[in-house]
Amino acid sequence: MGAIGRQVALQLAAMGVPAMTLIDDDVVAIENLAVQGYRHGDLGQAKVTAAKAVIVELNPEVDVSAVLDRFRRSSGDTLDCLQPSSSKLAVFACVDAMAGRRIVWETTRSRAAFFADGRMAGETIRVLASADPVTDERYAGTLFDDAAAHPAPCTGRSTLYAASLAASLILHRFAVHLRALLVPADTRCNERTASTAGEASARSTSTSRRSSGGRPSCDGSRIISRAASKCRTTVFVGSA
Repeated sequence: MGAIGRQVALQLAAMGVPAMTLIDDDVVAIENLAVQGYRHGDLGQAKVTAAKAVIVELNPEVDVSAVLDRFRRSSGDTLDCLQPSSSKLAVFACVDAMAGRRIVWETTRSRAAFFADGRMAGETIRVLASADPVTDERYAGTLFDDAAAHPAPCTGRSTLYAASLAASLILHRFAVHLRALLVPADTRCNERTASTAGEASARSTSTSRRSSGGRPSCDGSRIISRAASKCRTTVFVGSA
């Protein structure tokens, strides 16, 4: 549960999702405290265990499964959260490596109703979202070889406030999807220069679209809460 993944999980719990699976094989180290939001008492614990404790404290009704392991292609056959179910699956890929993103995407796209990927380097953020992963031909084009990525360690290019912003953008895309509106497919934000660029090209569900001013915000919150209560979410944060 890295900087973005932990924040995503906490916001999902506050949103009211009924079930959540956290996947990571890492433990909390001293360098994780400042940039990932863990507490001193979490040192030495598995990140998924420490995050689960906070989630349950925040919302005791969430059924949280903590998986201390790496995500592999074979995980599609072994993880309960990826098996057929009457509830819709939302996948949040908060991984460090492009190779891991590719494995998560290729393994889950045919099973997920929603997919989001948060990327961050210092104060530069990119959030990609897909409201129909099985037909999405765009996301794969955003993946590249890890050798072409910035070589700095994740803790050296992360800030907690930027991770919180990235998580908020991810959850906003999820909320837009739950309201059956067009989901922004690709958003880039540079906090150092205070610039943002994005596009709303991803297709949402087949239900009719409503303008953002069509309903009072309180009704929108109830719509999101009801829809979220029917979803099961998976936050992939470990290397594949």
